[in-house]
Amino acid sequence: MVRLMPFGKRLCTGFVLIGMFMLVMLSGLVMAQAAMRWQTQVLREREQELIHVGLAYRDAIGRYYNQTPGVVKTFPRTFEALLSDERFPTPRRHLRKPYLDPITQREGWGIVEAPSGGIMGIYSLSDKPPFKIKGYRGELQHLNNKRYYGEWYFVYVPPTISGRNPL
Repeated sequence: MVRLMPFGKRLCTGFVLIGMFMLVMLSGLVMAQAAMRWQTQVLREREQELIHVGLAYRDAIGRYYNQTPGVVKTFPRTFEALLSDERFPTPRRHLRKPYLDPITQREGWGIVEAPSGGIMGIYSLSDKPPFKIKGYRGELQHLNNKRYYGEWYFVYVPPTISGRNPL
């Protein structure tokens, strides 16, 4: 003989199961949204770090160039020359340490060679698209409308004789 449960208990048991499935599904969606926001925040921070590091390298190359003894100015031949400039009795440090590329998280940079030889600038070796594409101003306006990080160049351009930068 089959004993039937009251209608209310059966219905309630089914709703608890459906409610648990809904709770698991909603928590999964919330976690996925949080992961996407976290990833976006990390990308923004790495982008800002790339700008900071790129400008540090550009400024170090500029200091090396401008502090060249004598009349003929030269660019550094290697990154090591920025870390320890041996052209003086007491070596000078134009860069505190070699930096990793914040986007690729690896050592190694693309090198912009000077027409007279040496390193004139750097760029990231990443082919990822940047998060921020527009809105850069001043010395960073050259970063506007770039399709990937490898197009973000940080180059020291010496002033011309008239004192104006050609860029």
